[in-house]
Amino acid sequence: MGEFSTYSKDDVVFLLKDISNLIEEEGNKERELKIQSGRHYSEMIPIEYEVSEDYLKLYHDKLEQNKNKLAFSIGVMCEKIIKKNGNDVVLVSLARAGTPIGILAKRYLRNKYNLNLPHYTISIIRDKGIDMNAVEYIINSHPNSNIQFLDGWTGKGTISRELEKACDELKFKFKFKKNFDSTLAVLADPAGYSGLYGIREDFLIPSACLNSTVSGLVSRTVLRDDLIGKDDFHGAKFYNHLKDKDESINYIETIEACFKNQFENISDEVEKWKSDIITKDGYFDVLNIKEKYDIKDINFIKPGVGETTRVLLRRVPYKILVKDLNDKSLEHIFILAKEKNVEVEEMNLKAYKCCGIIKNMKDV
Repeated sequence: MGEFSTYSKDDVVFLLKDISNLIEEEGNKERELKIQSGRHYSEMIPIEYEVSEDYLKLYHDKLEQNKNKLAFSIGVMCEKIIKKNGNDVVLVSLARAGTPIGILAKRYLRNKYNLNLPHYTISIIRDKGIDMNAVEYIINSHPNSNIQFLDGWTGKGTISRELEKACDELKFKFKFKKNFDSTLAVLADPAGYSGLYGIREDFLIPSACLNSTVSGLVSRTVLRDDLIGKDDFHGAKFYNHLKDKDESINYIETIEACFKNQFENISDEVEKWKSDIITKDGYFDVLNIKEKYDIKDINFIKPGVGETTRVLLRRVPYKILVKDLNDKSLEHIFILAKEKNVEVEEMNLKAYKCCGIIKNMKDV
């Protein structure tokens, strides 16, 4: 394989098939029509939305504002990982939102404990499951190590449930002759679905802002029979043409530079930690939205700052709901909604600061 991402192999090993020359991106409306007609989202990739200069400036401002909180949250998550697993642990990020989080975790543990843990990125896809070939590769490479799965944040808990299902399958256990811990470590857990989180707050993780240009220029993952054979890893595309817009390394290094001055705060936070309780608080917000707007398919509801950002960047939005129309921390949401002429409405949300609703293309 040639170049595949702008990250170093010291930071992450991608267990993904490079399908850069085998797949063409499709527009948001075109993809949305296909998805809502029954085609699975993992069979296509979107054209990467190139953000405006105003939006990019806002991204840099938000990274500067949130860098210490991000460093603190990464550190808390990492300390919990080590307390739970010990030092012999493999970090396995779920592509692609998990990748920068996993790299930051690897760098934190190297900075703090001089640990150089293996870190892989693999694919997991809603309704289709985890990449078994990638998991098998990791098991064969690290037969005696614990595995810790990582992601960026929790939305509706969909990926958490997908991971639980994968780890519970008898086939999964029998094939590798060992049990798997389905606890998903995340930087932020506003939904209350993670048993190992850095912070339980719905705030902007800047890597949600820019898609591939803050994720090593790698696309979201693809699973399609004509592209992915039975022995292949799930696929992804490397957006080589966006190199001059890549923010991936700067993002990592900006947060990494804040680790040291957060060590004491992190230690205080995790000193007496034993476990995190799963509350599923976000469930009630989603239920209320579903009922209020008569939404038949729950997959049209994308709650939380990260998921709302994604809806605006790569789906066709119907409406954006926010807890507070004057919330300055949602400025990037307001900018994107204005650029795309999407209505923003206030709603009494409990767990989340905002929520994106995907447009039903039958109504177009």
